[in-house]
Amino acid sequence: MQVAIVCTALLGVLLFALGLSVSAARGRSGLIGGSPSDPADPLYKRIRAHGNTSEYAPMLAVLFLLLGERNPAVWVTWTMIIAVACRYLLVAGFLLSPTLAKPHPLRFVGAAGTYLTGIVLCVAAFLIL
Repeated sequence: MQVAIVCTALLGVLLFALGLSVSAARGRSGLIGGSPSDPADPLYKRIRAHGNTSEYAPMLAVLFLLLGERNPAVWVTWTMIIAVACRYLLVAGFLLSPTLAKPHPLRFVGAAGTYLTGIVLCVAAFLIL
C-alpha cells in the first residue's frame, strides 16, 4: 500500500504544481481567462500539461489505491511506478517542447506509457474480483 500512496501523492504534487504554474503564468501575462492560441506560448503549454494531467491523474490515483489496498503483485506495483514516471515524462514533453504543434519524443513516450499502464492497471483491477 505504501507504493500506491507514494505514487498517488506524486500525481497530486504534479497536478497541483502545474496548477500553480498556470496561475503564476496567467498573473505574469495578464491573461486571466481563456488560453493563448499559439502552441509555442509557454502559458498554452502549461495549460495543456495541467489539463492533460487533470484528465488522467484522478483515475490513475483511484486504480493505485484500489490495487494497493489488495496487497498487489510485484508487477502491479511496478506498473504503478512506471505510470507515474510516464506522467512526468509527458509533462516534461509538454513543457520542454518548442511547440505543441509538432510531436515530441517525451510526449509520445509519456502518452503511450500512460495508455499502456492504465490499461494494465484496469485489467489488474478486474483480476482482483
